[in-house]
Amino acid sequence: MDYLTLKSLHIIFIVTWFAGLFYMPRIFIYQTEALEKEEPDRSIIHAQLSIMAKRLWFIITWPSAIITFILGILLLIVQPFWLESPFMHIKLVFVFLLYLYHWSLQRIYDQLRKMIAKYSSNQLRIWNEVATIILIACVFLVVKKDQISWLWGTIGILLVAVLLMLGIKLYKRLRGNE
Repeated sequence: MDYLTLKSLHIIFIVTWFAGLFYMPRIFIYQTEALEKEEPDRSIIHAQLSIMAKRLWFIITWPSAIITFILGILLLIVQPFWLESPFMHIKLVFVFLLYLYHWSLQRIYDQLRKMIAKYSSNQLRIWNEVATIILIACVFLVVKKDQISWLWGTIGILLVAVLLMLGIKLYKRLRGNE
């Protein structure tokens, strides 16, 4: 398989993986809120959301994470010179953090499957934005192929994080007025 085919497949599975990483915490938020409801609503809503979560997690998100990893390794085998570039070292750190984030979602999935909500829906909304921050960092690193200047890159990521948190607070305020 040639480099561009591998790269195209890698990008496709990154997109499907991120689709799962973006939507799973939303399902977790709804499951957590469902656990606060009275019966029979609690059981009915939780059962439906559990089915949705299981299908998304094991049919899309996990397979995409594994295929993305395999294709990433193959790309580095085909183009090993990328490992000499400092931007790739930084990107691989973000990829490692993304896999840690994925594992954290697995833990939350396992807890909610047992109807245990260790995090509030607001905490999950904040946690949902971690993947967004990592995505932004990786895209800029891959497109610009430099370290971006640590100062400006760090300021940019922190600014995005602050804007996301303000958006969450605004949403919470607006939702409280419903």
